[in-house]
Amino acid sequence: LAMSPNLFDDTVETANAISWETQMAKALPKTFNCATEFTLEVLGGKWKTVILCYLKQRSCRYSELRRLAPKLSDKVLTERLRDLVQNGLVARVRKGSNSDKDVYVLTARGRSLGNLLGTLYSWGTANASAFGVEVHEPLKLLDGLS
Repeated sequence: LAMSPNLFDDTVETANAISWETQMAKALPKTFNCATEFTLEVLGGKWKTVILCYLKQRSCRYSELRRLAPKLSDKVLTERLRDLVQNGLVARVRKGSNSDKDVYVLTARGRSLGNLLGTLYSWGTANASAFGVEVHEPLKLLDGLS
């Protein structure tokens, strides 16, 4: 996964981020015994990292993320996006007056995970066949629909 330049700078992300997500997301513990434990708590399972990987490629509307991850329920997608926004990894940016046009983008903190996300992606690509699984490229399919 190549890191693509984001269309939004941090000033726009901060100014336009919608704050309701931060009000309902769960709080992180105040202490951890290991930095890896903290990192895994922030990334919180496969769906957060999957969302981050898609947003690493380009900004996406909620409906696009739903199409990219069809096994992910609306409830869980909403919860994961709220957590990512609260933790400062993702911003929800208003585009125009219609909230249907809102997009999710990586913040500078989220973009700082680029190497880690790329390594996870590369490992999955290199090892999928050894586990007897196929990995599809849904962003390529979505680009054809947009």
